[in-house]
Amino acid sequence: MIFFFLAFLLLRSIFWFAAFPNSDEAYYWLWGQHLDWSYYDHPPLQAWIQGVFTAVFGRSTFTLRLPNLFSTIAFFYTYYRIVSYLDKDLNVRVVALLVLSAPLYFIFLGLAWHDHLLITFSLVSAYLFIRFLDGYLSDGRGETWRLYGSAIALSLAFLSKYNAVFVALGFFATLITNAQLRPLFRDRRLYFGITIVLTCLIPILIWNVSNDFQSFRYYVDRSVRPIVPGIKIGPFLGFTLVSFFAISPFCWIGFYRLLKSRLPVHSIYPIVAFWIFSISSTLLTTVSLISAALYYWNITAYLLLFPLLPFVLKKLKPHTIYGLAISSILVFHYTVLPLSALVSKDADPDSRMLFGWKEVAAIVQSETKTLNNPLLITSDYRSASALAYQLNNRNVIAISDRIDQFDFWYRDPKPLQGKDAVILSDDWYPAELMVLSKFDRTSEPITVPVQRFGVWIKNYYVRKGYNFKP
Repeated sequence: MIFFFLAFLLLRSIFWFAAFPNSDEAYYWLWGQHLDWSYYDHPPLQAWIQGVFTAVFGRSTFTLRLPNLFSTIAFFYTYYRIVSYLDKDLNVRVVALLVLSAPLYFIFLGLAWHDHLLITFSLVSAYLFIRFLDGYLSDGRGETWRLYGSAIALSLAFLSKYNAVFVALGFFATLITNAQLRPLFRDRRLYFGITIVLTCLIPILIWNVSNDFQSFRYYVDRSVRPIVPGIKIGPFLGFTLVSFFAISPFCWIGFYRLLKSRLPVHSIYPIVAFWIFSISSTLLTTVSLISAALYYWNITAYLLLFPLLPFVLKKLKPHTIYGLAISSILVFHYTVLPLSALVSKDADPDSRMLFGWKEVAAIVQSETKTLNNPLLITSDYRSASALAYQLNNRNVIAISDRIDQFDFWYRDPKPLQGKDAVILSDDWYPAELMVLSKFDRTSEPITVPVQRFGVWIKNYYVRKGYNFKP
């Protein structure tokens, strides 16, 4: 068991220090350099934390993913508390290894996205809520501080990512379906707890009121208002199959056995775990059929199931070997060479964007010196965020056909009028689509090829644009 823990620790360290920020990691880092009440794509907590950590420790991959270290410690400490509470014969190391060996959690505990905060606060909230409910079932009162602590943690989960709603729905379903718990709906403490949770909406509502509720519109359009109506078999298969392998087939065998087993657990815990898993999975599977749902949106669904797996899954090694193999491949893919580049010229464009930024930044800086304080413009939020991170420059601009956070930072075009610019683009989002037409004239592009070990990954293109016309 020690070998596997050390192997996962080594992989996590390699990823932490060697992987260039994923495009969205850089994007959320950039949010932290433009502090606001909230943001277009997500709630603000991750951005606030990035802003504070960068201000204190400076910009580096160490600083970028340092908050993940603290959330990971809190995450596994909460599992320790859960395991100790459920059954003193359970081994917390087994549960920790089950979680680490699930590729979904190995990656998302390490990525500086919103998810590491979401799952940490969701797990804390669920643990405290279960302890409160068990106390209530035992003495008719329960420990009030646990209910309020759960509410605070759930509020922080909502401030991390809106997917925390699935945890809240699981809590509600537990109360409504258990006759012994329904009297809580007449308990003022429950409503005070709900009020605590709703405080998370204050900064989100302030931002949306100031920005025509664009964030709420984005989520409605993305999730339940598809461009093309009808059943979407492709997105459905993508969601279900990737979910199956991202957790691991061995865990799914365990999940199935849990449904068929009577567990020796004298707690409301399995009921809460069931409702969070079933509600989240059912709703997102439905969304995948009518629009699109990504596998990691369901990341809170499995949290409470892991401590129950040792009751039904006696062979840990197959799951652990599977997780270690997949995680090793992913770390190699993110830090050494995108394996997709070996089989295709354009597959997996997101992973290709992890490479080549030192070379790109050098050319951009060289071209910048030939102009008088030029704008830095790219053709997509991903390249704009990565360039901003590499240059440690919060003023890079993205111009594209999709709405993103850059549209809210640069709504007033007057200060940009008439300026020259250095323009960065690639084949995924060519500058010809939106950018070049906004200049009187542009130079011929400088091609910046990105290669690793003789394998071509992608090309970037750097141009100069003259007299910007927003």
